Amino acid sequence: RRIGIVTSEAGAVIHDMCTVLTRRFPALEIRLFPCLVQGAEAPRTIIEGIRYFNSDRWADLLIVARGGGSFEDLFCFNDEALVREVAASKIPTISAVGHETDFTLCDFAADKRAGTPSIAAEIAVPVLSDLTSQLSTLNSQLSTSLRSRGEFFAQRVDQLADALASALTIAQSNAERRLERLRPRLMPALRLH
Repeated sequence: RRIGIVTSEAGAVIHDMCTVLTRRFPALEIRLFPCLVQGAEAPRTIIEGIRYFNSDRWADLLIVARGGGSFEDLFCFNDEALVREVAASKIPTISAVGHETDFTLCDFAADKRAGTPSIAAEIAVPVLSDLTSQLSTLNSQLSTSLRSRGEFFAQRVDQLADALASALTIAQSNAERRLERLRPRLMPALRLH
């Protein structure tokens, strides 16, 4: 329901991710922690973003993202302190740095790696209409199952009621026969008193 994104506020990455996320799951809440995603200061600002979301635990999921670039542009995502922070995150984290063929150490420290920021958005949330359809199917299956179980138990109760009625009829019949056999002995005894 709530996704925290740590990335640059400039550029297409945040726009693309928000477009994919809200198209797939419109009721989603998204917060951006703007940071640097390139250069010597970038690891510090990305760490601040991860700590920000971990401090209040608002987010259900955290995405650390940056679009493509050269090896040098992406190198800040190999920073040891940043990698340790990603690994220590209490919130499940998706690393979405670069393009499909780019790998950084953050990718290996995160709970999940996405080839691109847009793929991270697709991984993060289901398509709401698909989810609604699945729930409808499961609801129908549950109703059918409950109805079937109800019919089974109703039949079982009817069978037990019939068996009980039959047993009572037999017991009553046996008691009446016994009483008839005992009647000749009981009648003289009753007249004496």
